[in-house]
Amino acid sequence: MSKLTTATKRLLLGRPFRSDKLGHTLLPKRIALPVFASDAMSSVAYAPEEIFLVLSTAGLSAYVYTPWVGLAVAAVMIVVVASYRQNVHAYPSGGGDYEVATTNLGPTAGLTVGSALLVDYVLTVAVSMSAAASNIGSAVPFVAQHKVLFAVAAIVLLTAINLRGIRESGTAFAIPTYAFIVGMFFMLGWGLFRIYVLDEDIRAESAGFELTGEHEHLTGIAFAFLVARAFSSGCAALTGVEAISNGVPAFRKPKSRNAATTLLLLGGIAIILLMGIIILAQKIGVIYAHNPDTQLTNAPDGYHQKTLIAQIAEAVFSDFRIGFFFIAAVTALILVLAANTAFNGFPVLGSVLAQDRFLPRQLHTRGDRLAFSNGILFLSGAAIAFVVLFGAEVTKLIQLYIVGVFVSFVLSQTGMIRHWTRHLRTETEPEQRAKMQRSRVINAIGLTMTATVLVIVLITKFAAGAWIAIVTMGAIFGLMRLIRKHYDTVARELAETEWDGVLPSRTHSIVLVSKMHMPTKRAIAYARATRPDTLEAITVNVDEPDTRALVRAWEKSDIAVPLKVIESPYREITKPVLDYVKRLRKDSPRDVVTVFIPEYVVGHWWEQVLHNQSALRLKGRLLFEPGVMVTSVPWQLASSERAKLEGWEDAPGAIRRGYQDK
Repeated sequence: MSKLTTATKRLLLGRPFRSDKLGHTLLPKRIALPVFASDAMSSVAYAPEEIFLVLSTAGLSAYVYTPWVGLAVAAVMIVVVASYRQNVHAYPSGGGDYEVATTNLGPTAGLTVGSALLVDYVLTVAVSMSAAASNIGSAVPFVAQHKVLFAVAAIVLLTAINLRGIRESGTAFAIPTYAFIVGMFFMLGWGLFRIYVLDEDIRAESAGFELTGEHEHLTGIAFAFLVARAFSSGCAALTGVEAISNGVPAFRKPKSRNAATTLLLLGGIAIILLMGIIILAQKIGVIYAHNPDTQLTNAPDGYHQKTLIAQIAEAVFSDFRIGFFFIAAVTALILVLAANTAFNGFPVLGSVLAQDRFLPRQLHTRGDRLAFSNGILFLSGAAIAFVVLFGAEVTKLIQLYIVGVFVSFVLSQTGMIRHWTRHLRTETEPEQRAKMQRSRVINAIGLTMTATVLVIVLITKFAAGAWIAIVTMGAIFGLMRLIRKHYDTVARELAETEWDGVLPSRTHSIVLVSKMHMPTKRAIAYARATRPDTLEAITVNVDEPDTRALVRAWEKSDIAVPLKVIESPYREITKPVLDYVKRLRKDSPRDVVTVFIPEYVVGHWWEQVLHNQSALRLKGRLLFEPGVMVTSVPWQLASSERAKLEGWEDAPGAIRRGYQDK
């Protein structure tokens, strides 16, 4: 790695951390709350909007159901939070829903949960960044015209922050998250105080508009379906709750208690903000249309529909514009930072899945900054793909959302019921049995509630795009099964194959020669030092004059090793050597053939392009030949010596390999 690359990496990511510094990266509750709660907090910026948006298709009269839909969402959140507090106490290792389902329901259920959560984490990043682009675009036209570019740039920035390490990213997110919470509480409190105590008539800018419903005459089952769809969209507020159960290892000790406390705070704040926004929006007459151009009949020409939060803030802080801009700024910021929940949950889950051999092993290890760097990069790439594919449109992405998280909710609660039932069979102490029975009841209620919501979500969102998320989950499930099958096959081949201990009859060594120079002489000397039974040098005749010159130089030298010339009428190098080695193996199957290949060691990437290509191709082919050993004999060029002095120790992962960072 060059000095410039190393300096850039250190500037962006910081100096590497020693492994024994891992404990210093763990999070106290005051930092863990904004780290893991940013997703749930940000959902109050778009979950109420989705409720108003769906109900708007039935006309203004349907808005009367918004508080009841909000209460239903809040009830589900209370049950889910109570249920997951049992999870973090029972399974503090960080596997979360995946570990619960695998331990109690088997590997198939666990893998289903894992695939669902992986998809949902990716969509969390995509939806949050797209929502941030929409909110900022309301105030900045350039962002509105380049939403995809903004969302992709925001994901890249968030990736770099998380690659710096857990503690530093947590500190970076604490201030804006707390600013959002304080700002929202102040806005809701001041707005309700003006309405109920000061008896002021606060009206939103859209309060006087006439809303024409696209389906105003819905009744019976059709209208119930619409309300159910509004409820399923509002349940986006529950995403992020499961992240704490996956991120328990990131908490300081006592991990389980701190995680449970953080989960309780998260749920309480999210419910208050959700209901506060819905009630205040209804009180000030906010109208939020699905298609403002056609549904808002008396809106002024060129009217641009502001977000729900922006309309509330503008009405509440009508005489205090700084308050309006503050709410707009922190709302946009929290939407950008909301994806951090996924950046903390996804890598940990990926590490657990990799440890169980369902994902590549590279996802299991921590990087130089003690973060799961490969998992962070994988999440970033997948989220960017979704943002680009769906044009950063929240309305399209939201249809794919929350399916995965409710699949994991249902399987997790089912697993927890079996967990408590299994432990009750062996537990004899009355006090512990009472706690387990109470926990089982809580998880049973959670199962009933989340299963009902999952059915509603699938019915109301399947045709609108949820099927894409389901197909993606199925594809990831199948891919992880194939990865596990590969690792199992390799393990069996390495462990079950019995070695008879029979040594090869003879060793036949071959030195590849291209020119008569120092690398060739070193390779010959090293090959002779291994004391093979037979030693010969071979060269491939691709240029007649060069080959004749090599033979003459060889004959004049004092090298006692015979040189054999292999003809190559089509000027190939790799195939003639392979054919020659195969003939030796065929003539003496019990012999081992060792091929010595002189190689240049260079110090710059562009030198690597100019050298060693034939050696790389040949080695790649020889590795597949049974009974053939390949040995590289390095010859360090002057540039490699300079690169060594410049500090190869700064290469990625150098600390893990035992080098000291300079």
